[in-house]
Amino acid sequence: MPFPAGSSLSTPNSPLSSKGGNILSHQIKDIDYLSISTRIRAMENRLLTRERMDRMIDARENGEAMKILTECGYPEDRGGGLEGVLAQARADTFRDIAGAVPDPRLAEIFQLKYDYHNAKVILKAQAVGADPERLLLAGGRYDPRELLEGWRREELQGCSEEFQRAMAQAWTLLRESRDPQQADLLLDRSCYQEMERLAKALGSPFLLGYVRLSVDVANLRTAVRAARMGKEGDFLRRVLLPGGNVSQQTVASARADTLGEVFQSGPLAQAAQLGAKVALPGGGSLTAFEKACDDALTAYLAAARMVPFGEQTVIGYLYAKELEFTAVRTIFAGRAAGLDGDTIRARLRQTYV
Repeated sequence: MPFPAGSSLSTPNSPLSSKGGNILSHQIKDIDYLSISTRIRAMENRLLTRERMDRMIDARENGEAMKILTECGYPEDRGGGLEGVLAQARADTFRDIAGAVPDPRLAEIFQLKYDYHNAKVILKAQAVGADPERLLLAGGRYDPRELLEGWRREELQGCSEEFQRAMAQAWTLLRESRDPQQADLLLDRSCYQEMERLAKALGSPFLLGYVRLSVDVANLRTAVRAARMGKEGDFLRRVLLPGGNVSQQTVASARADTLGEVFQSGPLAQAAQLGAKVALPGGGSLTAFEKACDDALTAYLAAARMVPFGEQTVIGYLYAKELEFTAVRTIFAGRAAGLDGDTIRARLRQTYV
């Protein structure tokens, strides 16, 4: 189901809209972020600290834990449960930041993954004749239900050309191969390529560094999982993503026990050392390795807190909110499973503040 470039899907947050897609007529400078940077410093005071997370973990009931979220600026539960609260908070965050920064594409870097998640859900549901709506996530550049309806009508105007092309190619691949993993990989590649394009267009070395480190994290995780399944070499060359600090060829050529050497000079050194251990037979749980990967990204972005004003403060805050949403899910999932406080705390990632 390919879509011509002129097809139509109306979305208010489209990167091709007059607000989101035009190249600004002046060179953006750090001083242009002075106002939003000042606001963000104040907003950081409402982020979930470790102390607030501890209170949520130790709360006697979920209602008490939810109250702590409202103290941090989250909306009240209006019947959608925790996911409804998080979806609203996510949408509010992106809308607020996009309307306050010199170029709203800065927020889109963090919205892309929701669009591509929704693309995967829509394509897989169509392939098996299922209804995808309950699995769609809000927070992307495009309204998920409008995206679904646009796909069904073969009209996707407003979506980026990369996104339209990726959905069409992934659908063709899914129909021909019957392999959802291949379609997912194609969409993942497009997602990271769009992130890289936006980061370069915004002229932010800090943002581009985040994108490249994100690719490295994804590739390191893939390499470790592949090694645990006994799949390396040619398989890795097909599934690794381009655009990282460490090339696909370098990662694919490494043995499981030498992954630590491949990443030893960068921020993933500790994670790679753990990955090299768990990649081997009997190497243990992936939990500590996964946590080290996430913590490496957090450590990189936490450097933004040392910058008084500039796009770094915005990027750091948006990542902090994403990290926070994950922490909230981890806490409530642990509570629902009846886990003790120490076990839940062990699963939490490093905090931004």
